[in-house]
Amino acid sequence: QVQLVESGGGLVQAGGSLRLSCAASGSIFVINVMGWYRQTPGKQRELVATQARVGLTNYADSVKGRFTISRDNAKKVVYLQMNDLKPEDTAVYYCNVDAQSATWSPSRQYWGQGTQVTVSS
Repeated sequence: QVQLVESGGGLVQAGGSLRLSCAASGSIFVINVMGWYRQTPGKQRELVATQARVGLTNYADSVKGRFTISRDNAKKVVYLQMNDLKPEDTAVYYCNVDAQSATWSPSRQYWGQGTQVTVSS
């Protein structure tokens, strides 16, 4: 099993910045993709940003140029630096990893518990 612990959410004014962190632990052989998703009430969870183990990144159009994802493979941590935050960024942000627990095991997706980000206008 893989456990994910998120931190860094909170309340910020529009134009401000926040940095989210997510640390993975447990039975991990390799983490292939680490990423962040977000969800608001009544809406589906949506991709914010992902980063592959080799570094390739993918961003939602709505956050390009404002958010930056990065990861520390040795520490098994993924970060999301969020700048120029807007009220529409308000959501619960979830960490997601695609990981294998052993060489012979298939990769599985794991989710964090979520951290609230609120941006006031």
